[in-house]
Amino acid sequence: MNDYVILRDGTKLSKLGMGTWFLGENSSTKDKEIDAVRTGIENGVTLIDTAEMYGSGKSEMLVGEAIKGFDRTELFLVSKVYPHNAGKAHIFTSCENSLKRLGTDYLDMYLLHWRGSIPLSETVFCMEKLVSEGKIKRWGVSNLDLSDMKELFSIKDGNNCAVDQVLYHVGSKGIEYDLYPWLREHNTAVMAYCPMAQAGSLQYELTENRVLKKIADSRNISVVNLMLVYVLSKPDMIAIPRTSNKKHALENAKMRDIVLTEDEINMIDAEFPPPKRKIPLDIV
Repeated sequence: MNDYVILRDGTKLSKLGMGTWFLGENSSTKDKEIDAVRTGIENGVTLIDTAEMYGSGKSEMLVGEAIKGFDRTELFLVSKVYPHNAGKAHIFTSCENSLKRLGTDYLDMYLLHWRGSIPLSETVFCMEKLVSEGKIKRWGVSNLDLSDMKELFSIKDGNNCAVDQVLYHVGSKGIEYDLYPWLREHNTAVMAYCPMAQAGSLQYELTENRVLKKIADSRNISVVNLMLVYVLSKPDMIAIPRTSNKKHALENAKMRDIVLTEDEINMIDAEFPPPKRKIPLDIV
């Protein structure tokens, strides 16, 4: 199993990153959260995902503090723009503000956080301008379903979209019906948020599932860790679990070394089969 995804521009991107939703919002846990991000980077998890929405910029500021002292060229920073800021009137200011909070002069990836009222054609135009200005290296989208992606790719330069960031975990596999195959066919990576179902809290029954527990026990890992390993086993898919403490950051990094057997994957897929009909995109 490859431990990286090849983006459409040829960039090799680690299949494991760090999410930062809710990080930076509580001053009492700030130092612990910075330590978690730094621990991840020190253990080779150099893809960090954030957004201007997270804590109204506080997550970006925390990431900016955490990455001080690291080689910027070794990091892959992703941020996201609010839909209402994703047009000519505001996107350039939004991007500049994100760069300032992160303490960097460019983003490796800039995403439309979800679809709003601004035409996709306008957002694409703006994203391409940001690329030409060197403010971002590449761009993508988040929470766009198949019909949105088809519309996006019909627009001039829309097929420069590098990723679609969507919710995906073993208990939420709706994208496997049509979106995931389409993205793979069109050389667009999936970036899976909540790959561990927020430590099982999105679906409590997952942590008690007999099949998952059996495989996890045989591997001497938790069910939640197994859920991450499962997502990492999917081709052309990047997992970005939220990382808020050092112990979990280290655990997540170690999951890259575990390779599920074909039988184990088949057992999980039999217990959690892909849908046989279209399911609306799962969004948290």
